[in-house]
Amino acid sequence: MDDTELEALERELPGLARLSRFARSLDRIPWFANIGEGLTPGAKAAADDYCAGLGFPDAEIAMLLDWEDAAAVAESLDWQSPAWEAEESLRADLTGRALDLLSEDALRIGMALIAEKVSEPAKDAVEELSYLSDLDDEQIKTLCVGAAVQAANGAALALIAAADTDFEAENHPLAAKFRLFEFGRWPVSITGSSFNLF
Repeated sequence: MDDTELEALERELPGLARLSRFARSLDRIPWFANIGEGLTPGAKAAADDYCAGLGFPDAEIAMLLDWEDAAAVAESLDWQSPAWEAEESLRADLTGRALDLLSEDALRIGMALIAEKVSEPAKDAVEELSYLSDLDDEQIKTLCVGAAVQAANGAALALIAAADTDFEAENHPLAAKFRLFEFGRWPVSITGSSFNLF
């Protein structure tokens, strides 16, 4: 290994260390354990942080009470909505910041690791809940698990971007969105002036 390769590796270490710690913490997430329940103060604060950070500080939380409500909202998602556009812009910014600290290969491998750590337990949780509530819509189950993976990847990008800078990952809107999953929720979408939360 020459000096250039060694310097590149040293530059990647802080981001990789944060990613590794985050991946290990994913075993403790109570995936979807509190869907349909009232909001705790912590979950309410995370929801407010997410909406404000995304540029929708006046969005009212609309609690979805059951799978049918969540399915109806999820199936009517407008992937080109202002909220979707804002989130994708934030994700692109974080990806650029992460690529300043990690190689494309390291980032790709890291995101794959996060997806692997999330998808199986999230899928198991959705299957168990869907059995208890007679949900047999495979598309909604897949969307729910995909949302969990995407949120975890967004939080991971924020953590990587925070390595070696004064950027604060915990205050990022995508970190707030992931906190909602940590509270056992499913943040479905912002539509109009409503933040649909299951």
